[in-house]
Amino acid sequence: MTREICIGIDPGLASTGWGIVEKYGNRMKYHAHGIVSTPAKLPHQERLLMIFRGINEVLDEWKPVAAGMETLYFAKNVSSAMGVAEARGVVTLALSLRGIELGEYTPHGIKQAVVGVARADKNQVQQAVKLLLGLPEVPKPDHAADALAAAITRINTARLAI
Repeated sequence: MTREICIGIDPGLASTGWGIVEKYGNRMKYHAHGIVSTPAKLPHQERLLMIFRGINEVLDEWKPVAAGMETLYFAKNVSSAMGVAEARGVVTLALSLRGIELGEYTPHGIKQAVVGVARADKNQVQQAVKLLLGLPEVPKPDHAADALAAAITRINTARLAI
């Protein structure tokens, strides 16, 4: 049976979440989750470098063959959206340099793939992640739970191939 590791990413300048899920047959297995945090007091370019290095450490350890990430959507706060866009850029670069195929999904697409309802709320998504991965509790922090949802979406919507 082919076993394939997928990484989900929830990018942000202050906190980039990541989650590792393995696909084997028709099943999924949780492995790990966490965040790469950057202090606000650091210069902007150093924060981006911390995200790049932190994600590369995760990629070195888990060696995923595929990745899932939420597409960028612009809210009212354009300045925070710019930081998210830059974090997405360094994560995308890290994945690209390793040849890891990236699937990008809308927020509604992730909710549909994980919960079965495109307009599900954050709590419903987190509870679904807990149930789908057989976890004793909802993964924390929120960015890591969102990253696991992106990994589940990638597994549920794409054929992974080594």
